[in-house]
Amino acid sequence: MNKLGSRRKKWKIQRALGLELPGLGRPGALEKRGYPPGQHGPNVRRKKPTGYALQLREKQKLLFNYIIREEQLRRFVRVAQSRSQSDWMETLISLLERRLDNVVFRLGFARSISGARQLVSHGHVLVDGRRQTISSMVVKQGARITLSEKANQFEATKFSRSSPRLTLPSYLMVEVTDSKDEGVVVSNPTSEHIPFEFNKSLVAEYYAKRGA
Repeated sequence: MNKLGSRRKKWKIQRALGLELPGLGRPGALEKRGYPPGQHGPNVRRKKPTGYALQLREKQKLLFNYIIREEQLRRFVRVAQSRSQSDWMETLISLLERRLDNVVFRLGFARSISGARQLVSHGHVLVDGRRQTISSMVVKQGARITLSEKANQFEATKFSRSSPRLTLPSYLMVEVTDSKDEGVVVSNPTSEHIPFEFNKSLVAEYYAKRGA
């Protein structure tokens, strides 16, 4: 898909859900049109959503914001459920927020998760001084994340650092030096750190009925 097609798809996804997903990196998706996509536009009459539709909508927010596939999300769900019997959704959210591509994005090193993913896949992200190329890597508490010297000179990186898409969440810290910025995972993220409106109980209900 070309860049224009990708932009349109991101706009349509956010309009269909009725909210902006910061991970997609397309701010202002709801400003031009405050109604869902489709030929009927603002005249479409929406039916009251069913319980399943509400559950599916919340799950889709995770899929689209973190730009992951259904099987990837199900794998994270199984891991979260195996690690926590009480509130596995909090564990799931912690895992998703600590994915390396998301951490790079939330640190302000990239304007979107896809942009952060490119930095990782091209070998421009270091975790505790070691180059990493797997975006789905879950970063541990205490890990230190930096960019390569080359990536620090990219115009896109400079712009992102000077004008981050989101404010820095409390589970992350950035230490600024003359040569580079170094991000630190200071704590485990929780559902309070999700940067969009989200109902975790609906996702829990979805998987409780259908399994992972």
